[in-house]
Amino acid sequence: MRGHDWINTCLPDELILEILRRVGSKANHDACSLVCRRWLGLERLSCTTLRIGASGIPDFLVKHLAQRFVNVKAVLIDERLSIFLPVNAGKRRGRDENSLTSLKVHYAAEKSGYEEEECESFCLTDAGLTAVADGFSKLEKLSLIWCSNVTSLGIMSLAGKCSFLKSLDLQGCYVGDQGLAVVGKCCKQLKDLNLRFCESLTDAGLVDLAISCGNSLKSLGVAACARITDKSLEAVGSQCKSLETLSLDSEFIRNKGILAIAQGCPLLKVLKLQCINVTDEALMAVGISCLLLEMLALYSFQQFTDNGLCSIGKGCKKLKNLTLSDCYFLSDKGLEAIATGCTELTRLEVNGCHNIGTIGLESVGKSCLRLTELALLYCQRIGNFALHEVGRGCKYLQALHLVDCSSIGDEAICSIAKGCRNLKKLHIRRCYEVGNKGIIAVGEHCHSLTDLSLRFCDRVRDEALIAVGQGCPLEQLNVSGCNQIGDAGIVAIARGCPQLTCLDVSVLQVCPFPSHFTSFLLYMHVLLFYFLCVLWSLCYF
Repeated sequence: MRGHDWINTCLPDELILEILRRVGSKANHDACSLVCRRWLGLERLSCTTLRIGASGIPDFLVKHLAQRFVNVKAVLIDERLSIFLPVNAGKRRGRDENSLTSLKVHYAAEKSGYEEEECESFCLTDAGLTAVADGFSKLEKLSLIWCSNVTSLGIMSLAGKCSFLKSLDLQGCYVGDQGLAVVGKCCKQLKDLNLRFCESLTDAGLVDLAISCGNSLKSLGVAACARITDKSLEAVGSQCKSLETLSLDSEFIRNKGILAIAQGCPLLKVLKLQCINVTDEALMAVGISCLLLEMLALYSFQQFTDNGLCSIGKGCKKLKNLTLSDCYFLSDKGLEAIATGCTELTRLEVNGCHNIGTIGLESVGKSCLRLTELALLYCQRIGNFALHEVGRGCKYLQALHLVDCSSIGDEAICSIAKGCRNLKKLHIRRCYEVGNKGIIAVGEHCHSLTDLSLRFCDRVRDEALIAVGQGCPLEQLNVSGCNQIGDAGIVAIARGCPQLTCLDVSVLQVCPFPSHFTSFLLYMHVLLFYFLCVLWSLCYF
């Protein structure tokens, strides 16, 4: 019968809940909650994650959310996020004046001359953190991003009531040693801990935590903690035998701490280092001891040489993801050692390593046949023949990023297009030797390409976009700064890529709304309207 609500009539709550759990994005969840009162209640029951902006009386907000979303296991509170609700938004007859939708979160902005201490009431405090602990009894993951009013007292209260906590992110919080020690004693299932920018911490707090719950800890992040030294890493190395992920950003960490981690954490799989005082000795120890390493990221190392990278190539045979950023003393020799030793490599990023050139990347193309993503940024010495080898050997490549690579041109892009037919993402920025010939080849051969970005590529013209429009099912296109592109290229994209959802044509030397471009916008709006009509018919008939 037309118009009859068959879904609510026939389906029990349990089945609708299971369907809602499989809904992906938050926007889709919100849409489902607007269908009817029943779905609103069920959507709240299906919610397991809350993201809260820590502005606008967050302590009060947390209490109300806890009453409505009883199955939440993950709470993310980010003081950088703002809540913008009108003073009386959504008020209906008969609703409580203290309703969540009538929170006066603009109060601080509307007052004139309020003092700094009054602003603090609009940030999460220890009382709000206690409300989180009291309200979300099933809490397993808590993220507090830049909640500067939270102290050790709040963390201690939380730890005492949330013994099932498995993940804790304290980025930018002024939490001291006492609070971290209590977390270690109470949260014996803690697996993931982020201490980035926790400036109040010292070695004492991290050592206590490692001793208390080191057996469960699998992931640790430390950055900009000036009083965390090698002593903490020695404790982690001796107590956290199950550690799999370590991220360090500190000028106070030296070889001694990294050596302790390498020798004491044999299960380490992910290592991210930005430690300017660490040398080859530490990296060699990683290559010898961390045989399960799958991801290595080295940032701004001024004392590493090819010797350290060669050790990684010899020992870390399971390495799949490598990032080398601003490592000025690494050369082709080190990258060759990685290519020949780590043949399972699937992702490689080389950023600002000015001594790495064509020969090193050639080795990657010849040996790393499973490579799916390659990013080359500010690599002036890497030329066309390097990408020719990548195109010939890396048949599974799906994403290529090129930024300011002045020696790479059309010949390289043609080789990639002909050899890497599974390419889905191609981002090129300020590579001035890339023009029509290369992009036309992409349009002719890369029929899976959905994301194309050609920023400030002066030699790319309409002919290139016409070929792309005819051959690629684009969903995202960025041609910002490509001043040779005009109406014909944009029209070709409009006609050939009906699934396009994102288009950036800024900094083009064309009229911003010519007739063809207006037609393109109208065409896309018609498609969107048709799609919404189909969804409406599926939901109600």
